[in-house]
Amino acid sequence: MTHRPHDVLRLAMWSGPRNVSTAFMRSWGNREDTLVVDEPFYAHYLDHTGLDHPGREEIIATHERDWGRVAVALAAPVPDGVRILYQKQMAHHLLPHMGREWLGLMTHAFLIRDPRPMLASLGEKLGEFDLLATGLPQQVEIFDYVVRTRDRLPPVVDAADLLAAPEAVLRALCAALDVPFSPRMLSWPAGPRATDGVWAKHWYDRVERSTGFESGTEEAPRELTGRLAEIEALCRPLYDKLREHRLHA
Repeated sequence: MTHRPHDVLRLAMWSGPRNVSTAFMRSWGNREDTLVVDEPFYAHYLDHTGLDHPGREEIIATHERDWGRVAVALAAPVPDGVRILYQKQMAHHLLPHMGREWLGLMTHAFLIRDPRPMLASLGEKLGEFDLLATGLPQQVEIFDYVVRTRDRLPPVVDAADLLAAPEAVLRALCAALDVPFSPRMLSWPAGPRATDGVWAKHWYDRVERSTGFESGTEEAPRELTGRLAEIEALCRPLYDKLREHRLHA
């Protein structure tokens, strides 16, 4: 038995890289009523851009590359008992040529992080990258789209707030989404998940050892230099725009 699409909260949680997004996926995935989807457009993103990310060929070979088919799948019926389809969406995976009509079928929320620690972490993983790889321009685009088409402000979670007070922030987010809070969101078993993308081996080592949010562990921002400092200057106003609307626990 399956549910019709309108019976399900199809939650697109838009993040950028290194934003505690996988831990957030673990939190939602530990609910009994939730099915999670891990970065559904990643294979298309790599295939279309030609970027050389860790595990690129395996990702493209294993996951769906056609963004249109992915969008259709995100709106398809879900298994019995599922009330929330949580999508860990990387905003930079939403490329300009991809249609936007499917966004109207989803409920949208945003996960942001201060650019300095985010850029420092991303630099360690990727080396060279540009502003678009941070996902912040795309997050602002999607945020503005939701405001324009829904005439309401979508919820925004700042990673620093989440780490400082996980339960309070999760309760505030659940209230904003009109879903009941579950204490199961605060902790989860260590280890990999069948729902993880094949890229987990390259990116998820830390979260696979985790059993909950590492409260209060967001590192103090440090000065960036060179190209990272230039990107930070471009990121800051975008981050500040979204942070202005962040949830207060």
